[in-house]
Amino acid sequence: MGTLISFLVHPFSTVRQLRDQYDQEGSLGDLIYHATLFFAFGIYTVIRRHLNARSRAKPFRIDPPEQANPSWANAPSIPNASLESHKYDGNLAPLDGELSGRDYITCFDPATGLHLGTLLADNIDEIEVKINKAEAAQVEWRNSSFADRKRVIRSLKKWLVENQEVCARVACRDTGKTLIDAALGEILTTCTKMDWLLRHGEKYLRPETRSSPLILGYKKSEVHYEPLGVVAAIVSWNYPLHNAWSPILAALFAGNAVVIKCSEYVAWSSGWFVHVIKECLQACNFNPELVQLVCCFPDQAEGLTRSPKIKHITFIGSELVGRQVALAAAHNLTPVTLELGGKDPAIVLPGTDIERWASLWMRGIFQNAGQNCIGIERLLVHRDQYDEVYQLILSRAADLRLGAGLSADDVGSGVDLGSMISRARFQALQDLIEAAASRGAQVDLGGRQSTHPYLANGAFFEATVIGDVSRDMEIAHQEVFGPIALVMPYDTIEEAIEIANGTRYALGASVFGPDKYECLDVAKQLECGMVSINDFGVFYLNQDLPFGGTKASGYGRFGGPEGLRSLTNPKAVVVDRWPWLVQTSIPRPLDYPIRSGAQAWDIASGIVDALYADGWRESFEGIRRLVNALRRQ
Repeated sequence: MGTLISFLVHPFSTVRQLRDQYDQEGSLGDLIYHATLFFAFGIYTVIRRHLNARSRAKPFRIDPPEQANPSWANAPSIPNASLESHKYDGNLAPLDGELSGRDYITCFDPATGLHLGTLLADNIDEIEVKINKAEAAQVEWRNSSFADRKRVIRSLKKWLVENQEVCARVACRDTGKTLIDAALGEILTTCTKMDWLLRHGEKYLRPETRSSPLILGYKKSEVHYEPLGVVAAIVSWNYPLHNAWSPILAALFAGNAVVIKCSEYVAWSSGWFVHVIKECLQACNFNPELVQLVCCFPDQAEGLTRSPKIKHITFIGSELVGRQVALAAAHNLTPVTLELGGKDPAIVLPGTDIERWASLWMRGIFQNAGQNCIGIERLLVHRDQYDEVYQLILSRAADLRLGAGLSADDVGSGVDLGSMISRARFQALQDLIEAAASRGAQVDLGGRQSTHPYLANGAFFEATVIGDVSRDMEIAHQEVFGPIALVMPYDTIEEAIEIANGTRYALGASVFGPDKYECLDVAKQLECGMVSINDFGVFYLNQDLPFGGTKASGYGRFGGPEGLRSLTNPKAVVVDRWPWLVQTSIPRPLDYPIRSGAQAWDIASGIVDALYADGWRESFEGIRRLVNALRRQ
């Protein structure tokens, strides 16, 4: 083995060394041994090269949409763009007279109000057609090899890395976020997902051998993970690339077809991102109908959630809509994974180095303008350090610059916070903040809609810092999903844990402190699905971990082996190890019709005592009774 390793590192010098050794020692046995070893390694290399060739990335090209250009402005602006503006108003694009009675989705840039396009909303009949197309395409795909599936994933990964700026710009244009937020939340996380699937996905979907009890020692037990068929994902708007691609990638790798229902807010970008995957499938010689995109309003969504052809639903969104999805899915007993709201706490333990972790807290609070399901919604600080933390967050938040993440001015380099997705929730946020202030909360920064001097139609909310928040305030329990820092003081660690666990949500959490073991002890007492120690949200960058929460934050997991396998049917398979030697047989006293109940009982109970009795005497007695019963046979 040492020679083989040496050959791998320094092949030519190793060959010369072996030649000299054989010339001196004349050992024919060693020569044959090493020749056989190198020959086997050569065969292995050829096979590996063949397998890698089958899964090698296939290049393909997609033209970027003109709207992704930072200087693009060749479109009318939509004043006060909001959810209501999604309904077609007849003034933005010419429509076919035959379709004038249909619902349309108006797409706009929430940071500028620029009109991106007007799309025809799917109705129930069209949703059914798309499900049928996916079902037909999956018949062949379910038998694809892992090398085939890896080729698709690897091709997408290569394309995404090479076109990351275009993808980030598309996401920015449709959501109003900054390029940095897109790079971290869209590109980086999606590449991590694809890398995990390529490295580990096959391992978790191959047939898995399980242990067999002594009574079945002559059997081999396995679990086979088989594709479900057509699965669905209903995803939120905050990360249009990642939230669409992540469930698509997992579904395809598990051998399924997938139907994605995007949010109406990001129908424009979702259409382009799904188009990329279809083009990749086509380039790899697979049916692009494997992936279907549904763009519709909520009143038509039951065409997807109630379809008997959908075998699994992944939902990412609000608790209210998640409950409706679960109820609709129950009609056909369709399994559902729900990732709902969060009110994630970050507990700062006494003695924590404030300056060291302040940047992580700022990113956790204000990433994506606070529209982040695992964002830090509550910063819990010991009273000894409360004033220092509050003033530090306040001073840094005051310097944050609002604006369009996608602008011609150095591609938005002078912007820290982009816009929110719309103005729809602004009044509710202001009401929560005012209610907290009326009960003693300290609001020294923000708290209201921002009127941008150059972007009058943008949906901007001021960076907000609220201190002295108590656990009985409504804002301490409701998910704000905005650029709002809540700083809450506590006196004891036990109190901090009670505050952290004191909401209906239980998605993610963070614990910061000088002692790793103390942090771990606190983390174990938190009610949540995920927790980071001295960090924020890194559990999502490790795609080998399951992602999800408990309580009102949902159930089920996506990500990791648990999420990938949830998109399969785990089939138990038991087969004889040595069928020529031993197989299951029924003793005559146990065979139907049973001749003697007493004798049959002695055999059955003797087997139980022999195998499972607590003590060797009881086991021996069971064996004796079993032997006597069989002798009477």
